[in-house]
Amino acid sequence: MSQYLQFETERLILKPTLEEDAEFILNLFNTPKWLKYVGDRNLKTIEDAKAYIKTKMLPQLNRLGYSNYTLIKKADNCKIGICGLYDRDGLDGIDIGFAFFPEYERKGYAFESANKLKTIAFSQFGLKDLNAITVKDNTSSQKLLEKLGLKLVGTTTLPDDEEELLFYKIEK
Repeated sequence: MSQYLQFETERLILKPTLEEDAEFILNLFNTPKWLKYVGDRNLKTIEDAKAYIKTKMLPQLNRLGYSNYTLIKKADNCKIGICGLYDRDGLDGIDIGFAFFPEYERKGYAFESANKLKTIAFSQFGLKDLNAITVKDNTSSQKLLEKLGLKLVGTTTLPDDEEELLFYKIEK
């Protein structure tokens, strides 16, 4: 496939998101929950999605060895969502995040993939802590972060965005 590491859980393959995943990213980034809780990335075409992957995901993957992962169900090779470790502008440290197509929510995939990435972040990538951010009304995300062991430590805002976000943290 590529020189990048991929990981597996019992039910999932966690594959670094590459340009070949552009159609999947375009569809996921335009779901109602993505637009509501994460925000419009203005991806309207497959070319937009390819450019986003090339400029936002691959540089971090090449620099740090990790970034955004496309989650693929082993049972049927279906791409169901993303989970990743992100070096975000305006945040100190690495942020864990996740998003799924609605039909794959509430099936344990988010915990399964995020818990795997959390473990790898500490054991393989040498991180000492992990952060997470979420909007205040995304309670399902908050519950998952707490299940992963992250603790609410305050609020923060990102550059060029006035919305106050909940800020979570876990240390190794």
